[in-house]
Amino acid sequence: MKAPNQPILVVEDDEVDVMTIRRALKEIHVSNPVVPQENGERALAWLRDPANEKPCIILLDLNMPVMNGIEFLQEAKSDEQLRRFPVIVLTTSEEQQDKVNSFNFSVAGYMAKPVDYQQFVEVMRSIDLYWSISEMP
Repeated sequence: MKAPNQPILVVEDDEVDVMTIRRALKEIHVSNPVVPQENGERALAWLRDPANEKPCIILLDLNMPVMNGIEFLQEAKSDEQLRRFPVIVLTTSEEQQDKVNSFNFSVAGYMAKPVDYQQFVEVMRSIDLYWSISEMP
């Protein structure tokens, strides 16, 4: 990812998925720190804390307790300070309505989590390649 010291915010309640994301990023030599938050509410609190460095990208699961991914998007995208952070939905949900709702809140991408680890690494590589060349304001 661009700006190697900028964190990657991972909004995900499944510890195994967070570990898989970390492992895949390490495998493709992405050195950005990974900051996991277990639900949308905690992620918003982290984003709004001025002591935290702003992320270069947010990887968002949709199915979480307390505040799910769609609720997180609704709140984040209506907040002047948070709306420009690129959000990629990384989820097991194949629901068409989840895709529609995600894009209604201007996500940068929507990707299904592959069960196969090597396919997951390739998804992470694609995200990394895209965000390495994408120009940010």
